[in-house]
Amino acid sequence: MTTTDATISPFTVEVPQAELDDLRSRLERTRFAPAAPGDSWDYGTPEAYLRDMVERWKGLDWRDVEERINAHPNYLTEIDGQTIHFVHVPSAEPGARALLLAHTYPGSFLEFLPMIGPLTDPVAHGGRAEDAFHVVIPSMPGFGFSTPVVDGGWTMERVARAYDALMRRLGYASYGVHGSDGGAMIGRELAILDPEGFLGAHVLQLFSFPSGDPAEFEGFGPKEYAALEHMQWFQKVGGYNAMNGSRPQTVAAGLSDSPVGQLAYSELFESFGNGTSLVAPEQVLEQVSLYWLTNTAASSVRFHYEEARAQREPVVSTGRLGVAVFRDDFQTIRSLAERDNANIQHWSEHERGGHFAALENPEAIVDDLRVFFA
Repeated sequence: MTTTDATISPFTVEVPQAELDDLRSRLERTRFAPAAPGDSWDYGTPEAYLRDMVERWKGLDWRDVEERINAHPNYLTEIDGQTIHFVHVPSAEPGARALLLAHTYPGSFLEFLPMIGPLTDPVAHGGRAEDAFHVVIPSMPGFGFSTPVVDGGWTMERVARAYDALMRRLGYASYGVHGSDGGAMIGRELAILDPEGFLGAHVLQLFSFPSGDPAEFEGFGPKEYAALEHMQWFQKVGGYNAMNGSRPQTVAAGLSDSPVGQLAYSELFESFGNGTSLVAPEQVLEQVSLYWLTNTAASSVRFHYEEARAQREPVVSTGRLGVAVFRDDFQTIRSLAERDNANIQHWSEHERGGHFAALENPEAIVDDLRVFFA
C-alpha cells in the first residue's frame, strides 16, 4: 500500500441548490413503469410503492440531513491513492476504546449517525463510563464522499487495509470494528489481518455456506434448515448481485440518470426481510438521496465486480469475532461459521430487526457492542 499524503482535512457537506432543484424537477417528471400483475414485490419494486415514495421524496428536507451530518466532525484524507471521507467523534471518557463502524450497500455512513451519541457518551444514554468508544465512520471507497475512485481492485481486503491505515493515522494503536453485510465482510478481513492491537470484529453476519460435505448437515435441526431456506430464497430475489458483479457500468448508466431508478434499485432496504423490514421510508430516502446527489451509482455497485474477480484462496479467520444475529436477517449457521472462523468469542440473537439493524434496532447493536468489547 502506498500512502501519498497523510493530510487530514476538515470537510463540510454542502450540496449546491441547483442540484436539489434538478432532483425535484426529475421527480416531478417521473415516468413510472406499468405495474406488474398484482403490483407485488414478487416482480421487483412495485409501482405503488414508488409512487408513494416519490411523493415522500419531494417533501424530504435535504438541508436537515446536511445539518445532522455536519453536526459531527467530517474529514477527508488520502490512503492508497484514494480519497477517504470519514466522521470522527472522540469520546470525552478517558478510558474509551476506538471503534470503526463499517457500512454496506446500498447503505452509507448515514446509518450510523444516530449511534454516535450512545457510543461516545454512554452515561447520557443509560450506559456506564467504561462503555465509551471513540467513533470513526468511514465512507467506503466509491460511496458518498469517498470519491472519485481512482483505480480498480477495491476488494473488501483492500478496504480493510485502508481502514487499518486510517485508524493508525488517527493515532489509534488499538481498535475494534463493527459491520453488516459488506461491512461485516470488511470486519472479517480485519480479523484475518488481525493487526497489532486489534480488539475484534463485531458483525451481523458471517457468510459461511455448505461446502457439499454431507457431514456438515449431521447436526442440523429446524433452525439450520430454515436458515438454508432463507439463503435459497434470497438467491432467487438478489438479482442485483449478478448485475453488479458482471455489468456494473451498464446498470449504473440508468441509475445515474434516474433518481427513481436509483430508488427502485435500492429495494434491498424493503425486500431483504421478505416483508419484515422496519426501515422507515425517510431513512430509505435519505440514503438514496446521498447516492443520487454524489452521483455514486457507478462506483458503489463496482465492489461486487471486484469481489467476484478477486484471486484468493479461502482463509480461516483467527482474529477475535463476535456475531449478532437478527431475526429477519440472513441467519448465520453457527457450525459453518465456526468451520471458517476459529475465534468466535461472542454470539447473540435478537428478536427485533433485520438486515439493516443499525436503522431498525440501533439500541440492540449498541448494547451488544458494549458486551463484546467489554
